[in-house]
Amino acid sequence: MAIIDIVKYEQQEGVIVHKFPSCDLRWGTQLVVYPGQIAFFVKGGKVCDKFTDGTYTLKTKNIPLLNKIINIPFGNDSPFQADVWFVNTLQRLSLKWGTETPIQLEDPKYEIIVPVRAYGQYGFCISNAELFLSSFVGNMPHFDEQQLQSYFRGLLLMKLTDIIAKKIISDKIPVLEILTHLQEISTYCENELKPYFADYGVEIILFNIISINIPENDVSLAEIKKAKNLSARLKITGKENYSLERSFDVMDKVAENESGTGAAFINAGLGLGTSLNIGKHISEQLLSNSEITPPPIPSAISYYLVVNGKQEGPYTEQEIRNALTKDSYVLKLLAWKRGMPDWQPLSTFQEFVDTDTKNCPPPFHNNKNNIL
Repeated sequence: MAIIDIVKYEQQEGVIVHKFPSCDLRWGTQLVVYPGQIAFFVKGGKVCDKFTDGTYTLKTKNIPLLNKIINIPFGNDSPFQADVWFVNTLQRLSLKWGTETPIQLEDPKYEIIVPVRAYGQYGFCISNAELFLSSFVGNMPHFDEQQLQSYFRGLLLMKLTDIIAKKIISDKIPVLEILTHLQEISTYCENELKPYFADYGVEIILFNIISINIPENDVSLAEIKKAKNLSARLKITGKENYSLERSFDVMDKVAENESGTGAAFINAGLGLGTSLNIGKHISEQLLSNSEITPPPIPSAISYYLVVNGKQEGPYTEQEIRNALTKDSYVLKLLAWKRGMPDWQPLSTFQEFVDTDTKNCPPPFHNNKNNIL
């Protein structure tokens, strides 16, 4: 094999490490190292000398460590054998990453476990070429970006799963608000990942999370949105008003499910009740919330009734007596008047307990101000 007079490597896209194809050299051979490269002379598996960018004539004073190992007692043209490796230290900025399986996170605000997926991109450069050469390359003739991604993929995703979860929990970032925190989460991930890559002579740079999302068809996403809407309603309406609203919602559903057994109507034909079972449900819902406050009461005694799960009134004593002439079931409805701490069945009102519905005056005609 011919003796080599010049040693160089013109960088190719994607290649990180390249081994010069010949090891037959001689003193006086020129070594060319381009910007963004570092050249290593290796003999017997041991790195002897390192060269940064520039042009060098191989002489005893340029490669002292290799000279000691070879120890050839000939002139400047004496041949010798050594491997020459070129390591590319330029930055690579367009590598992609993405989670293969969802990361299970517990939303710190609503305490709902949701599966999230994440993806993004990052860059890297070789910060310690000699460490990288000894850690990954061995005696391979070249090493490229695809091989590097393959080596680091498992480590990257394993660490990211833990790092992202820790950041979201420690900062109490709601899952639905993650998109507004991507930059700070990205910076945190980069700082946390750097030590793991540095162990192999690699520096990770410009790490970015493009998206962290929940699949739209996932049931946990619907639960979180529901919890968020509930929280918003509580803030807008207040706890007391929301409790009242929920009580009436429950009574509406009860009335829908158990309708058809009542008889009397009040104000514009609205039913006064449906059955004893409905009255029981209504009582349980309203009595369970002692914070319900009816609207302001006028100076005269007025009465409010719960009709089909809704508050109706005010009514005068005579209007209620007229309704009782039509149907004694009215006594089972919940009622309230000024001075009472809570709703009670109308049958507990002393003024109506001994009402003789047969001797009451006949009911008024149907109109918006009277009771049927």
